[in-house]
Amino acid sequence: MGTRKSRTIPALLNGVRRRFERWRRARKIPSRIPEPLWASAVRAAGTYGIFQTARTLGLNYSALKERAEQQAAVTSGDPEGNAAARFLELTPPTGVGSCQCTMELEDSSGAKMRVHLQGVEVPNLAALSRTFWELRS
Repeated sequence: MGTRKSRTIPALLNGVRRRFERWRRARKIPSRIPEPLWASAVRAAGTYGIFQTARTLGLNYSALKERAEQQAAVTSGDPEGNAAARFLELTPPTGVGSCQCTMELEDSSGAKMRVHLQGVEVPNLAALSRTFWELRS
């Protein structure tokens, strides 16, 4: 004979389970589970997982999973459930005002380098010019 572990139900999930039991005792058969009960089941599933919640509350696992996914999509700002197809545009940070810079370098042999920057942050121009002079040596 095997021994069976008794499982402890967390307080929040146990409270939801009692609400479901009261509704089941008072309902008229057949009747649908009211939306407020579904909402509390979905919240519990977010905390305790879909499997444990469905088993504790006596709900269909697939139905609870579907409702949890729908709620996640609505919460993420995608009411149609296309959370994976969302597009997020990232714009580069803008400086305070417009930045413009022109730098011209010419060595004794006539080699020239002209750098014109507009609307972007100025890179390390000292390092850039040092590289130009070192290549010409």
